[in-house]
Amino acid sequence: MIDLTTADLRALHRSALDLAGRAIAQVTSADLDGPTPCAEWTLGELLLHMVSENRGFAAAAAHPPAQPPVWDDGDLGDDPFGAYHDSAAAVAKAFAAPDIYERQVEVREFGVFSGRTAIGMHMIDCLVHGWDVAASIGASYRPDPELVAAGLAVAARIPDTPKSRGPGAAFDTRVPVPDDAPDFQRVLALLGRSPSWTAPC
Repeated sequence: MIDLTTADLRALHRSALDLAGRAIAQVTSADLDGPTPCAEWTLGELLLHMVSENRGFAAAAAHPPAQPPVWDDGDLGDDPFGAYHDSAAAVAKAFAAPDIYERQVEVREFGVFSGRTAIGMHMIDCLVHGWDVAASIGASYRPDPELVAAGLAVAARIPDTPKSRGPGAAFDTRVPVPDDAPDFQRVLALLGRSPSWTAPC
């Protein structure tokens, strides 16, 4: 099991951003109205959420921290990948601050966390939503083992409560998988995804 208190979370976070970005680069305008594993969101709505979260975390990590509206003011414009790329660069830059692990970061309505914890929260958001995007368009998605191990450690810590899960939330209630399921399938299941989900024909 990876130790989240000593792991290089910034490097793992950048890997998650890049992996999600490679999936988003394959999205076409015709895909945007399609379904996703996030039952209440189309692919376009999911991408808007991802851009907004990138910008929200970037602003929250800054001094002074973000004001609440920043978490919901993302804009895809006519170039969803460009919007994602720019927002990903912004959050990677914010998390590159030398003292980021020690900063206090207010994350939406969830509370105030250390910078290290906030990076882990955003990393798992990118990792799993990147899979959501890939699953929606039938694209390959292969996180490396270290990123999966970190994702599993973070996912196991997310409370299985209505505040974190359910309608309107990014993650749903946990779903069962076999005890011998691969680690990334366990990550998905911990955050309410069926690893076998595919877009309906």
